[in-house]
Amino acid sequence: MNIDYTKTIIDGIVGIADSFSDAIDKIFTSDEERLQAKNELEKIQAQARLEAYRLTEELNLKYTHELNERIAELEGTAKDLLALPIIGRVMVFLRGSQRPTWGFGVLYFDFMIFSEQWQLMEGTQESAFWIINFLVLGFLFGERAVKNILPLVTQFLSTRAVVEQ
Repeated sequence: MNIDYTKTIIDGIVGIADSFSDAIDKIFTSDEERLQAKNELEKIQAQARLEAYRLTEELNLKYTHELNERIAELEGTAKDLLALPIIGRVMVFLRGSQRPTWGFGVLYFDFMIFSEQWQLMEGTQESAFWIINFLVLGFLFGERAVKNILPLVTQFLSTRAVVEQ
């Protein structure tokens, strides 16, 4: 959960400062006094923005830390598995080797398909190929990687469908 009250706080600060700016124009008559008051107001605005950003970042860090502690408390950690004599170490090893195994497995799978040493039947096998690639890509590199690559794959598949017809 990303707590982002910064924009609201800053918008409020800017709105109040704009009101003060209008009041400054009415109160001070000389250009020098008006300029000096506006400069002071801008300093106050900048300090308030900085403080709002700092507080928001502090709140996000605190929330993330508390969330991580709660997850570790509820689900346990890899160290908890070591309490089991032999099986614990095997589980920790398997847990740690899962990403490289899936990653290299799919890399080999992709190499064999794209080098045309293996042929996919159109339909279910081809769909499964793309689904497995996106699952592993998302698992290894996160949601952002999938979001960034999805438009390219969609374009590739639509171009390929047009060429085949």
